Parts: sequence; C-alpha cells; structure tokens
Amino acid sequence: MKRPPYAVPAPAAARGDAPPLPGAWRLGLLRGALEVRTFFRQREQAVFTFAFPIVLLVLFASVFGDDEKPGGVTAAQLYVPAMIAAGIMSTSFQSLGVSIAVERESKQLRRLRGTPMPPAAYFLGKIWLVLVTGVLETAALLAVGRHLYDVDLPSGAGDWFAFGWIFVLGLTSCTLLGIAISSVPKSAQSASSVVTLPFQVLQFISGVYIVITSLSDWMLNVASLFPLKWMVQGLRGVFLPESARVLEPAGSTEFGMVALVLGAWCIGGLVLCLLTFRWKSNDGR
Repeated sequence: MKRPPYAVPAPAAARGDAPPLPGAWRLGLLRGALEVRTFFRQREQAVFTFAFPIVLLVLFASVFGDDEKPGGVTAAQLYVPAMIAAGIMSTSFQSLGVSIAVERESKQLRRLRGTPMPPAAYFLGKIWLVLVTGVLETAALLAVGRHLYDVDLPSGAGDWFAFGWIFVLGLTSCTLLGIAISSVPKSAQSASSVVTLPFQVLQFISGVYIVITSLSDWMLNVASLFPLKWMVQGLRGVFLPESARVLEPAGSTEFGMVALVLGAWCIGGLVLCLLTFRWKSNDGR
C-alpha cells in the first residue's frame, strides 16, 4: 500500500533510531556548570560565602594574634587551619542544607524529578558546585594565612597528600550531611536557622573559634562525634610545626583517627541521605 503524498514521516524516536540521551555523568557535569553559574550570578551570596570566613580569620587573628601558645605558635597561626576547616563545612554542609530546602519548598525538586534527568545528575551537580566553591574558599584562606600570618604551606609530598585526603574526606562527609539535613526544615523560611545552629555550635566546641586547649572535656567528647573537630585537628597537623603537637588533646595529630572518623561520616552521611532525602515538601506537593 502506497503512502499518501501528504503523510508526515514518523519522528526519529518512533522509528527507533533516536540518538541516546546523555548519561548521568554528562548531565551531572552540565548541571554542575549551571549550579556554578547560578551561584556566581547571585553576587551577594557569593561575596558573603567567600568573605565571611576570611573576615572572621582577620578579626580573631587581630584580637588574639600576638598570644603565643605552647609549641611556639601564635593564636593567629592556629586560626588559619581552623577557618579552612570551617570554610569547607560552610560551602558544603551549610550551603547545601539551606539551598536544597529552598528548592524543595519552591517545587523545583519535584519538577526536576518529573523530567527524564536521572536523579544522580542533580546530586552530581551539587557536588560540582561544592567542589568549586570549596577549592576557591580554601585557596583564599591559604593566601591570607600565608601572607598575613606566616603560616607555612606544606613543604613535602606527604604533607600535601595529607591535606588532599583531609580536604576530600571532609568535603564529602559535610556534603552528604548537608543533603541529609536539608530534609529537616519544615519550610524554606526555617532552613537557615535549622542548619546554621548546629554549624555554629560545632565551630565553638571543635576548636574553630576557641583554642582547643581552652575547651572542657565534655565539649571535646561531643565534638569528637562530628567531622569538623577532626578536620581542624588534621589541618593543624598539616600546617603547623611538629612542636604544636603539644596542643592536641592526645599529644599527636592522630591522622589515623582523623581518616577513620571522616571516612565513617562519609558512609554514615550516605546512609542518612538514602533514608531521609525527599523530593517533595512536607505538604506533599
């Protein structure tokens, strides 16, 4: 039977020869580029994210910078690795915890879930955003610490390797915890308070704002349950001289324990994400 001359050819998808859709990794990279562009277009948010830890570092170092601690290091030098760790957690845990809660409340997550995009691509996009902002934040704090407070950069391959795995494990664990805690706020309006409160408390009891030797035992015990304290401790071991080990509660940096706790939180954070993440808001819409 001849096809009528006015018949329209079947679409490529109907003939079965349509080009395959991009995979999750490709879409995740594209989604990450979109996330990064969107982040930097919001200039106030970008400036605040990068400037806040730097301003705190300068303020604390200006107030306590001349205080010399046991081990021959100054308070200013102690604040540099502490603020780097806090900056890593800020660009991952705090940033994702708030932004994902807002996207869920505004129905963006539900609309994305209804598209052909694999769910993994959404999370890969967030990971790319966290990686870019975390690297830039860390580089800025390193530059300030090196030029203003004479903090030595790692001199050998071993120290750089230690810095690398602490950064990766810390960023990964805090990213997963940020995704998990984004399901806790009941609304976008409460997201900032719900996420910021535990982050601020952890900074006080983990040796970020207050020198670790000034904290009570119960504070250290609570802080030891979470990744921030171990990130701070590990980075002190990377950037401060051997003589500064006397400031650590155990008398050493305990790199093995740092890796163990951060690795455990990577696994625990992933489990929490799988158990708690929601695409819909609390009202089911």
